[in-house]
Amino acid sequence: MLVVSWLLGQRRREDATNDPFESGIVSVGSSQVRISVEFYLVAIFFVIFDLEAVFIFAWAVAFFELGWKGYISMLIFIGVLGLALIYTWRIGGLDWGKKVRVGLDRAKKENDKMRKQNIEMESK
Repeated sequence: MLVVSWLLGQRRREDATNDPFESGIVSVGSSQVRISVEFYLVAIFFVIFDLEAVFIFAWAVAFFELGWKGYISMLIFIGVLGLALIYTWRIGGLDWGKKVRVGLDRAKKENDKMRKQNIEMESK
């Protein structure tokens, strides 16, 4: 297959063949753009909760065959995902504003406290 492609392929190299094709639009500038981590988090949350919809749809299709056992298991499943959503919300995974780094501030305070204790021990 590679040999056939090489035999039938274009022999001349032009500048246009080396440029990436962007739907007919000439690319300008660098494609190295910094994207905020919130976009990735939203994408991950979307995948997780989209899979939830797939499982719920499959459960709805087989609803009458599953009986009470299937109903209770789906209630537990939805409950766990609801708790996951609440947890995500509480830790700030859905907030797009400025972040307050409580853990970092607490660590700095504890570090300063340890330094003061070490200085006091060294001075004695």
